[in-house]
Amino acid sequence: MGELILVRHGETAWSRSGRHTSYTDLPLTEYGEREARSVAPLLADRRIGLALVSPMARARRTAELAGLGDLRITADLHEWDYGGYEGITTAEIRRTRPDWDLWTDGAVPGPDGHAGEAPAEVGERADRVLSEAMDALRSSDDDVALVAHAHFLRVLTARYLGLSPAAGSLFQLATGTLSRLGTEHDRPVVTAWNVAIPESVLRAASRERETAV
Repeated sequence: MGELILVRHGETAWSRSGRHTSYTDLPLTEYGEREARSVAPLLADRRIGLALVSPMARARRTAELAGLGDLRITADLHEWDYGGYEGITTAEIRRTRPDWDLWTDGAVPGPDGHAGEAPAEVGERADRVLSEAMDALRSSDDDVALVAHAHFLRVLTARYLGLSPAAGSLFQLATGTLSRLGTEHDRPVVTAWNVAIPESVLRAASRERETAV
């Protein structure tokens, strides 16, 4: 059986400033596009049988730049719906709710169609994605790639390990990184986390290619 490959999308203007971003469809920054391209060599030796991608542009662009093909857009992979906290930082929220914690309190209602999600609701979506991904993994030796967002992928990791959605708080996840979930002695484990090629290495490789030409 293969592994679950988790890819968080590259940097956006709001991820850089710490603003909660779910339904606002921001593009990658220039740096975010470089991050996304840097995922490609990390996937070079993997055989991806299924690639599920969030419908948001930042995730789809990351998947494309990372070299993933035959993408299946999956609505359940969208980010935690932050409702009324969209575009707001944690520090700003805590000015009026000092003890607020997304992982236990969830989000408040926002615009029509964005009521804000509780941790359990995000967990239910993660369970549905995991069900589809695990079916694919059991049917072949190929890996399954999931390209999505930080908080959602952290909840999904917690659920994969048999933990509550709130336990996603334990798994910090940076932009433009690759992580892997697998098994050891038939138990679910994290096999790699927050893997990235350093920017300095990417720049050096780029200079070498230019010199060779």
